Amino acid sequence: MLRRSEIPKRTGSLENPYDSRKSIISLKLSLNPLPTAKKVPQSSTTETPLPGLPFPMPATPKPHTGTQSQHPQTPTPGNAIRDELAYARDVLDAEIAAIETTATQLGKGFCDAVSLIVACAEAGGTVLVTGLGKSGLIGAKLSATLASLGIPSHSVHPAEAAHGDLGRFRPTDTVICLSDSGETDEVVNLAAILRQDKLPIISITGGSSGWGGTIPSSLERLATVALHLGEFAEAGDGPEAPTASTTAALALGDALALAAARRRNFTDADFAHRHPGGTLGGLLRPVTAVLRSRTNGNCPAVHETTPIIEAIDAAKGRRAGAVLLIDHSGKLSGIFTDADLRRTLTERGPGHWMQEPIATIMTRSPTTLPETALVRDAVRLTRERRLDEIPIVDSEGRPVGILDVQDLIAMRLVKDARDEG
Repeated sequence: MLRRSEIPKRTGSLENPYDSRKSIISLKLSLNPLPTAKKVPQSSTTETPLPGLPFPMPATPKPHTGTQSQHPQTPTPGNAIRDELAYARDVLDAEIAAIETTATQLGKGFCDAVSLIVACAEAGGTVLVTGLGKSGLIGAKLSATLASLGIPSHSVHPAEAAHGDLGRFRPTDTVICLSDSGETDEVVNLAAILRQDKLPIISITGGSSGWGGTIPSSLERLATVALHLGEFAEAGDGPEAPTASTTAALALGDALALAAARRRNFTDADFAHRHPGGTLGGLLRPVTAVLRSRTNGNCPAVHETTPIIEAIDAAKGRRAGAVLLIDHSGKLSGIFTDADLRRTLTERGPGHWMQEPIATIMTRSPTTLPETALVRDAVRLTRERRLDEIPIVDSEGRPVGILDVQDLIAMRLVKDARDEG
């Protein structure tokens, strides 16, 4: 660093203010001479000195063309994939940790919130859910889940509420307000109005008690019941985008909805009534609703003492590739499938054995489903046991029909083994 005695006095005239700068530049160069550089080919660009500078600006050098790279090597594809997968796992771990943190926050307030939701549904009210931005999207999902579980619900935009949508709110309704900070103006203003109307308010906010856990947030102070997500960082090492906080809010909303439905004794049949479409609706249908081979119609049962050749003849023209066999009391005693026939013919060939009772080669006590079962039970059994035909029986063990795996394939509930191969 230059001492004051070494700094030259200004000698330039006012007409050329750069003169003094030239003296300082020359002094710096004399004290710290530039290292000698190897000469490199210059471009044809003419060096034009700028006014007042003691040296011209160098021309732009040509790009380096040597074989030695002047930049760090690009990561190999394998390393890049491993690094990205590790980063993605860190994100998921952070969101898992956020949900675990939220679980530790649950207490009596959660049960009180469930009571408000159940009381609203029992009184014929509607659970109205509101939030802004990402919280609004999470709220919309919570509202949809409540509705599918038999609890009337709608999502309301907090800004639209002040422009006419307040008419949606009735004295029998309950409101769920979501805001990570608890200070979102539109949500807080709406909650203040609803508080004056004496509507129950459930707030879902981040942190243990707003503002770093020292002072309750504005939304919490307006709420009848205040629920907290807990303290945790958002996922990732980049911008603080709502990630872990929205995941935790989504999980807490699911817990509220399912706990309320459980308290109301909401059943699979109730859910199927409200969700008849799609794969989920198909899985919740009674198994008898998709049964196309029935013993009282196109698939009569055969007595187990019937000769094998006659039982085979009775099975001609049937959709199902199996025959249901019954004992003297009419209860299911066994099943004889196409696979059983092929295996026996391979082992024994055609012969007198075909005059024997079919009970001698049938599969005794086959796996069955009750007629009260759902299609999802049949799908599970098909996947676990790799069964092609499932006998359906009534409460007394008498056969009702056969569910063929092809029926489930046609409903796109299971895959054809040929497609999986």
